[in-house]
Amino acid sequence: MNRIRLLAVVALVVLSGCTLPGETTGFDSDGELGRVGEYAHDETLAFDTGGDLTREQLEAVKYRAMARIEVVRGRQFTRDVELEVVTRAEYRDRRAAGTANASAFRNELWRGAFVVDGETDVGRAFDDLYGDSIQGYYVDDRIVIVVEDTDRIRIDRWVLVHELTHALQDQQFGISREAETIDGIRAENGVIEGEANYVTRRYDRRCGDEWQCLPGGEGSAATGEELADRPFDTGLFLSIYVPYAEGPRFVADLVERGDWDAVDRAHRAPPRSTAQLIHPGHYPESAPVEVAIPDRSSDDWRPIEAGTDDEGDRAGAPAPRTETIGEATLFAMLWENGVIDRPLTAGGSDLAPYNYSHPATAGWAGDSFRVYRRSSDPDRTGHVWRLAWDGPADATAFADAYRRLLETRGAEAVESAGSTPGTVYRISDGEPFAGAYRVAVVDETVTIVGAPTVDELDAIHAARSESETTPTPSLEPASTLGSAARPPGLLASDRSAVTT
Repeated sequence: MNRIRLLAVVALVVLSGCTLPGETTGFDSDGELGRVGEYAHDETLAFDTGGDLTREQLEAVKYRAMARIEVVRGRQFTRDVELEVVTRAEYRDRRAAGTANASAFRNELWRGAFVVDGETDVGRAFDDLYGDSIQGYYVDDRIVIVVEDTDRIRIDRWVLVHELTHALQDQQFGISREAETIDGIRAENGVIEGEANYVTRRYDRRCGDEWQCLPGGEGSAATGEELADRPFDTGLFLSIYVPYAEGPRFVADLVERGDWDAVDRAHRAPPRSTAQLIHPGHYPESAPVEVAIPDRSSDDWRPIEAGTDDEGDRAGAPAPRTETIGEATLFAMLWENGVIDRPLTAGGSDLAPYNYSHPATAGWAGDSFRVYRRSSDPDRTGHVWRLAWDGPADATAFADAYRRLLETRGAEAVESAGSTPGTVYRISDGEPFAGAYRVAVVDETVTIVGAPTVDELDAIHAARSESETTPTPSLEPASTLGSAARPPGLLASDRSAVTT
């Protein structure tokens, strides 16, 4: 099943508008590379590109930028792109108008990942994040630039070039993808956002002596302390930002391996996990594994099924809904909760400003997250999260880090019948992530169970002795996560890039 992506520029530092209808006389898709309409890539415009721009001037800088992107990327635009400029206030209003409260599954998932607490709706948390940090986005042959004030139109060249590169990607390869999970979507977006940032960097190198350019640029990466001062959730930000942070380095690695042809191939067979973005050498051979969760719930606790609404009415096949969180969001979880205490930028670079690699998460091989609901009280939810690792040492390293996370949240070890001592923890009522948690490690597998109370842990996922534990999943690539090429296609509708 393909998904339509809304591709956005998210600020590193963190709608009445002006619309260009995209109607240029003489737009010729069969013309020479580096010329779009009447504008050539080496054009010097007669007006001051650093000042306020009129409608006609916006049109000129857009077409000239398109011509330059063709030169940098070596591929041509086949059709025009509409440009709209809106205020941040209007963007926030538009987004909020289309946002409903998150499902019980999404809320429990992000709570179980210790990113959004149980008192905060995840949908609203994403609204706050995007409302504060988005700079522009592309969808359906249209780019939208978000500014503070449309009375004085000034366009940042980084944002313009980044979004126009998405338009070129759409026209050349199609940007609808097949990933359905948090991790899969972040990984696929790593190629798309990574290339857009990489092209923009190569474009920027020619500004000044060779090209007259708009002002602006990416700016510097915000420190962890600066991110913490923002009104959005830092853990969510780090989760969605990995395509921008690690994607450019991933694309640069592809270019070094096989020039732009390697990037073209990655559009058709994208990475399948954020582990491949964070560790480019893992692509394409090291695909994620499929992790099965045996159902050990009581009759009163049932998994939320795929295709059901929040009231539990079945709208599709009665299969438990699962999610894959992935290495990048695991890193975000541990960093947000103080387990990883190094600066985000430590070990980073110009291409990869935030370093998402850490020994506690680097051995990730796959994971599966399932949400359970109590039949007699549907407002009560819990979860089972099973993670596969490259080896027992990797599993132990993550489990130790997860236990430190629980400690930072005020958890205390408690005794529970049928559970091994030191595996069950409780966070007191009134705390943001109150509840009970059980952590079990067997060989290369870590199983985490979350429940409202200690007594309900077994009702959601009964504990068993080590000898009775379901065998560790075979570390074979998931059959549904192959790298079959997909034909390019046009966007059919507007859909957010972030699936949570």
